[in-house]
This record gives sequence, C-alpha cells and structure tokens, in this order.
Amino acid sequence: MLCLMLTGCGQTVMPASSRNSSETETTSATQTSVTASETTSETGTEESKSNILVVYFSRTGEQYTVGVIDKGNTAIVAEAIAERTGADLFEVIPEDDHYPMTYKELTDVAKKEQNNNDRPKYKGDVPDLSGYDTIFIGAPVWWGDWPMIMYTFFENNSGELSGKKLIPFSTHEGSGLSGFDKKLASACPGSTVLNGLAVRGNDCQNKQEDVRNKVNEWVTGLGY
Repeated sequence: MLCLMLTGCGQTVMPASSRNSSETETTSATQTSVTASETTSETGTEESKSNILVVYFSRTGEQYTVGVIDKGNTAIVAEAIAERTGADLFEVIPEDDHYPMTYKELTDVAKKEQNNNDRPKYKGDVPDLSGYDTIFIGAPVWWGDWPMIMYTFFENNSGELSGKKLIPFSTHEGSGLSGFDKKLASACPGSTVLNGLAVRGNDCQNKQEDVRNKVNEWVTGLGY
C-alpha cells in the first residue's frame, strides 16, 4: 500500500522568527527565495543567521484516512521542527505541479515516477547550504521510498550536502520511516545521517499537540 501523506504546496520560504503560526498554506502561494533568518530588531541590530535548515516536500488534497486537507502533514511536522530549533524552512515545490489532488490518481502518478526513476524539477533557488551545519529533510512516504522529486534535490545539491548532519523525517500511515535514513545516506555520501522520525499523517491532522511533543522529544534526544 502506498501510504501517502499529502502535504501542502506553496509555503513561503522564510526564517522561523518571521513566520506567523496562524498562516494557512495554499497550493497557489508563491515561493520566495529567503535563505537566512536574518532579521532586524527594534534597535536595528541584525540577528545571527540560523545554522539549521528544514527542507521538506508536502502535499494537500485528498488524504488517506482523513479526507481532503488544506495543510499538509509533512508541512505540519516541518514547522514543528523549525519552531523547536529556530531553523529556517525551505519547501521543495514542483516546477510543473501536475500531481492530482485525488488520492488514487496521485498514487498512480507517484508509482509511474518511481518506475521510470524520474527526477521532477522543483521551483526556485535552494538556500546557500554552506551556512547550515544541520539539515532536517522530510517528505511523505510514496511507495516505500522518498518521492522522486527529493532525489532531484539530493542529486542537485550533493556537493553542498557533503559534510552536513542530515536528519530525515517522514509522514505515513503505516510505513514508518521506510528506510529514509539508509536511502538518504546512499544518496548523499559524505554526510552524517542521524536518527529519523516517522509521524502518522492522521496524527498530524487530529493530534497536533501530540505531534509537537513527539517532535520536541526527538529533537531534544538528538541534542538540539
């Protein structure tokens, strides 16, 4: 079974310090290439840039076990990580967003991409990764693997990811982490992959306080 966590497209790339926690994601929002949490305080002093980044791919639409959602599961987890760590966020958004909003049709497209070993393109410029020591990377589990667009990200940035601490997380409805850690280590040689986190999509929608607590416990255990 494909355990798809359809999480939201279109999140603005922004530092954690400037995010509005009540902002609702939509699939029509425009991605902004902001790569650092450099903000100006009331005194005019520029704050230091975060050395932690959260990269994620997320979908909205019809969701296995919870129906149609307007904020994606992986996005919810990504924001919880950023809130806990003060990390910057970068959403991987398809350049050609041909993905269906209905669950069955989306599973078919995801399977076809996997069978063809496709590398879908994503929008915008990736933040300058040289300033980050730790990068959390998350996505829904699609057919027991990372979505193919994430392999595009890994391969396009393999040199910049080398030497970083990479921490995977997944959203799922029964697949767990689905080997994300091992596949990430294989795709990004030279990096150090730490213990990942798997979160059920149903919990992301219906038990968000539990998800935040789970994220906080995990992040604390990693030393962040």
